[in-house]
Amino acid sequence: MSSNEPNILIVDDDPLVLKSLRDLLAIRGLAADTAIGGREAIVCLDQMEYDLVLLDLQMPYVNGHDVMRHINRKQIKTSVIVVSGETSFEAARDACSQGAYDFLRKPYATDELLITINNALNEINLEKQNRHITRQLRDSEHLHRYLVNTSPDIIYILDQDGHFTFINERIETLLGYSSRELTGKHYSYLVHQDDIEAARYVFNERRAGDRASRNVELRLKYKDDDSKHVFDTRTLPIELSSMGMYKDDDRSQKRTYLGTYGVARDITERKRAEETINFQAYHDLLTNLPNRALLRDRLGVAISQAKREKEMLAVMFLDLDRFKNINDTLGHVVGDELLQQVSARLKSCVREGDTLARFGGDEFTLLLPKIGKGEGDTSRIAQKINEVLRDPFIIDGNELYVSASIGISIYPRDGTDMETLIKHADIAMYHVKDTGKNNFKFYSSDMTTPYFQNLSLETGIHKALENDEFHLVYQPQINIKSGEIVGVEALLRWEHAEYGLISPAEFIPFAEETGMIVEIGHWVLHQACTELKRWRDAGLPEIRMSINMSARQLAEKKIVKYLADTLRDYRIPGHCLEIEITENTIMSDMDAMIHKLKELSKKGVNIAIDDFGTGYSSLSYLHKLPIHTLKVDRTFIREVNILQTGKSIINTIVAMVKGLGLNVIAEGVETQQQLDYLREIDCNEAQGFLFCKPLTADVVAQLLIQEPYAVPGSNPGMHRSRHRTH
Repeated sequence: MSSNEPNILIVDDDPLVLKSLRDLLAIRGLAADTAIGGREAIVCLDQMEYDLVLLDLQMPYVNGHDVMRHINRKQIKTSVIVVSGETSFEAARDACSQGAYDFLRKPYATDELLITINNALNEINLEKQNRHITRQLRDSEHLHRYLVNTSPDIIYILDQDGHFTFINERIETLLGYSSRELTGKHYSYLVHQDDIEAARYVFNERRAGDRASRNVELRLKYKDDDSKHVFDTRTLPIELSSMGMYKDDDRSQKRTYLGTYGVARDITERKRAEETINFQAYHDLLTNLPNRALLRDRLGVAISQAKREKEMLAVMFLDLDRFKNINDTLGHVVGDELLQQVSARLKSCVREGDTLARFGGDEFTLLLPKIGKGEGDTSRIAQKINEVLRDPFIIDGNELYVSASIGISIYPRDGTDMETLIKHADIAMYHVKDTGKNNFKFYSSDMTTPYFQNLSLETGIHKALENDEFHLVYQPQINIKSGEIVGVEALLRWEHAEYGLISPAEFIPFAEETGMIVEIGHWVLHQACTELKRWRDAGLPEIRMSINMSARQLAEKKIVKYLADTLRDYRIPGHCLEIEITENTIMSDMDAMIHKLKELSKKGVNIAIDDFGTGYSSLSYLHKLPIHTLKVDRTFIREVNILQTGKSIINTIVAMVKGLGLNVIAEGVETQQQLDYLREIDCNEAQGFLFCKPLTADVVAQLLIQEPYAVPGSNPGMHRSRHRTH
């Protein structure tokens, strides 16, 4: 690497991101080193000088903030561009306060990143030039003036009274003054009146060395307010460093103060970047509306003011109806344009002082302070919103219609803090959704009951997994002829700490709907395998462990590998595990299910169809799938005691299953009459309360040690010769 090429370090904990950024720079002719994580970055920075660091913030162990603190603590000369997925305003503010040159969010635009890097490298080069200029000042007065006047910064000298004795030509390009007209004028002539006090101890600094002023921000006045260089049409933001100049008197051994030397850097671009970061931190970039963070800030202030002045305020939660259909059908480009047009119409409905924010997705929130003593103003605004959304939106030749479901909460009636008010407005909005949409409702306490029932159930399931409130019981599966226990079905039970035993029928459907069934299924698999391994290690007869699996679990991409890895970890042969699925599970995605079940079958795992006869009962999928067992639903078994047709159905099912060479298990056997009939039609296995209720693992272990299970009506002298695992 030549001395003119910049030294760049890329820091991220994702190898793919590191490679992507390095390749991107390489295409532009820039070579870069990489460090995976903050620790490696610190080592690199201590061993080598880098001009520029592209730094991620969110990294384990040593994050980007730690790296920047190390840079500042060690006074490492480098510029830092933060490239991070962390979106909080605090992160951006902290990064800038620690000296970051710029802050880019992931995913970043390639052009924006390259422009920022080029600007930083240009500034680094300029800083290098400045340092070079400073060295050359000692060599030649002529060279000094030439270099100073070509500096990108304002360089000046004041006399003992604070008047300019020298100022370089950069002042003219930045502020419009010539060097000549400022010579002899007091420094306060340039300083914005609000910064005069701060400038008094900085502009004409008397201290030198480490105590001198460095990087103090001030504002300077333009000569012409119409200048093209104006940042806020009045002032130029600068970063000022200055020091006192002294002459040593050899006779008196004293130092005589001569004046002040200073350098003022234009930080307009940095200020613009800070303003941009601040705006992005508090606004939605698609609609330019306040975002969730700014809404919370304003709501907090509004609540405090309403409490102090004993006033009411309202929070509206708006969700667009049918937006998802439009977004999915016409694409996100049309969806984004629709959101922009909707936000424009919503703005026309709000009063001065109200805050309309985009809460996320197609959700908007409206803060209405000072609503008087009733609901009239709030109702009128909600009605106006529904009215302005009635007209069609024309986007790319498409005539689109959306409406809004609006939930409203009132302070202090419905809550005295922001979280409660937002939550209650959200609950009211969902009640509008459930009752026809395109309307508004005020929150009432009776809306909360079903909301908290689901919330309580979801929280309870999480705590049940954390606090070991779940446990398994095992229902034996009996060989009708020999009386042997040939398998057990693992059944899940929830012993709630407060409510006692909760039926699976109450929480399993909710778990499947929310996806929590996947985590529960993992727990069941490991618990069942733990007990099966314990029985095998004890030398008990080898039996089959059956566990139920839902469509949500089988839909997991890596479910086959997960099951195979679990069997390997517990050293359990595949044929000792049986997966029970329903016909509806198969039909949810036939092609995917066939593929996954075949993969499981190749690993020796048995597949059973549970509740057979209550679903499709199709012979076609029985031929396509690697099924080993069919379980006849307890409904047909129960009808054996009542109707002759029940026997006919069971007889047909058993004959069909045996013709296919499959095993058949009858569920829910409760009477001797049912068992006698099953024995008569040569059914293989059965389970039910006639034999026993679901048992604990220890009781099952005791039964496996004993003689064949005492099947009612079987030969009591029959003994089994069971294969033991050891």
